[in-house]
Amino acid sequence: MTDVVEIPIRAENPPSYAHADDAGADLRAAEAVEIAPGERALIGTGVSIALPEGYAAFVVPRSGLAAKHGITVLNTPGTVDAGYRGEVKVTLLNTDREHSFRVEPGDRIAQVIFMPVSRALFVPVEELPESERGAGGFGSTGVRG
Repeated sequence: MTDVVEIPIRAENPPSYAHADDAGADLRAAEAVEIAPGERALIGTGVSIALPEGYAAFVVPRSGLAAKHGITVLNTPGTVDAGYRGEVKVTLLNTDREHSFRVEPGDRIAQVIFMPVSRALFVPVEELPESERGAGGFGSTGVRG
């Protein structure tokens, strides 16, 4: 069984899950916007939430918009902190080089995923413990395996 968390919400058009086993609930646009090739736009969803302490919401792209139209969420994942009470907005980027993309009110523009989060306690040390990977990063394992 999936964990369920109650999220107080103010929204004319609340997020919804397309399928019972989906991780992300679809966020819909609350305004019309034309996004030219290579441009970005901050789009309101009309959704405001009150996350419980210890939770965060993460706004991520919809795979169909990315694959079919080159539309993605610019700051993926967009983080909504538990203390934020304003409107959830989505920064969409049109990566298509030739075609504008029109967003209409009610269009599904992104997904929101709700997750418990841990707080870190940062402990200063003189050295970090060794690991197999070490300091290797940014492509250090190559493209082909």
